[in-house]
Amino acid sequence: MTFPVLLLQAIQSSEIPLRFEPGAEEAVAAPVTGLIRSWLLLHQPDNPASDFDYGQKALLSRLLEELEGSSEIPA
Repeated sequence: MTFPVLLLQAIQSSEIPLRFEPGAEEAVAAPVTGLIRSWLLLHQPDNPASDFDYGQKALLSRLLEELEGSSEIPA
């Protein structure tokens, strides 16, 4: 399962009364995804200098791939 699918399922199961509007789930998901992307990027080391920095950079890359839906979420 990808993050966008997971997020849309959460929105669809919520009490948001927009469920019947075409594209409502995507309209709600877009700012949430943008917020999470910005939050993750704030933690990205600019100039990795240690194993920890490289590990953090690799983890953030993986999380951003999952956020964008280009990679599956580990089950």
